[in-house]
Amino acid sequence: MKSAWLLFSLFVPVVVFAKSSYVTVNGYDVEYEMTGNGKHTVFLEAGGSAGLSDWNPIFESLTKKTRVIRYSRIGNGGSEQIMKNYSSEEYAEEARLVLEALNIKTPVVYVAHSYGAYIARRFAATYPEWVSGLMLIEPASEHDVDIMRRIDLAKAEKEIAQVKLDDMTNGMSNQYLDFWSKQPLPDYPEIPNIPVTVIASIKKYENPLLLFFTDEAREMWGELHTEWANEFPKGKTVLTNKSYHFPQNDEPDMVVREIIELLDKIKH
Repeated sequence: MKSAWLLFSLFVPVVVFAKSSYVTVNGYDVEYEMTGNGKHTVFLEAGGSAGLSDWNPIFESLTKKTRVIRYSRIGNGGSEQIMKNYSSEEYAEEARLVLEALNIKTPVVYVAHSYGAYIARRFAATYPEWVSGLMLIEPASEHDVDIMRRIDLAKAEKEIAQVKLDDMTNGMSNQYLDFWSKQPLPDYPEIPNIPVTVIASIKKYENPLLLFFTDEAREMWGELHTEWANEFPKGKTVLTNKSYHFPQNDEPDMVVREIIELLDKIKH
C-alpha cells in the first residue's frame, strides 16, 4: 500500500515554478500569473497540495487563446507556507479574494483539477455571479470511496483505512480533513445553469494497487462523472483512456481544445 496516497487522493505533480507575481490575500502572499488577452478569463485551480505548476503543460498554449490566471493556494506552491485545516468553503472565499485583488470585473471560466474540483464546485454555488463556465479535470469526488465499497465492502474498508494512514504518514496537507470528510458537494441546481465540462480518466491499470483502480471501478468512475455532468442542461463529459490522473500532462492538446470549446459556449 506504500505510496498509494499519491495515486488515490492528493496526486502531487513534480513542481517546477515559473517566474511569478504576488498579491496579498488575508495578509498572506499569494503566487499567481496572469497573461493573455481575450473576452473570457480562464481561472485555473490546481490539484491537492499542488501549486500553479500543475498547469505548466497547457498554460502557454492557453494564453495564446485568451486571458488566463493561475495561482497557488495559500500554503501551496510559491505562496506563503502555512499549515491549516482548510475547508473547500474557505479556499473558495480566498479564490474570490484573489480575483478581487487582481481587479477582475467579469465572470471567469473556472477550470479545476483533482481536489481543485471541491473548491470549484463550492465557488460556483457560493458565488454564481463570478462564474460563466466550469471545467473539472479528473475531479476528486466525495463518492470515490462509495465505488470501492460497492465492489467489495470488507476489502474497501481495509484499503480506505490504510490510505488514510498513508496520507498522514506522508504529511498532512491543508485539505486532508476536507477531502476525507466526504461531505456532499454542490450539484445542479445549486451550481447555476452554465456550460459544464468534465474530463475523467477510464484508462485501465495493469496492476491496480487498490479497488479504486480495478477495471470495474474505472467504468464506475466514468459513469459517476457522466451522470453528474448530465444533470446540467449544458453539461458534457469527456472520458479518456489515454491518460490517468493528469490529462493536462498526457493530453495537453485535448485539454486546451476542450477549454476553447467551453469558451465558445459562453455568450458574453
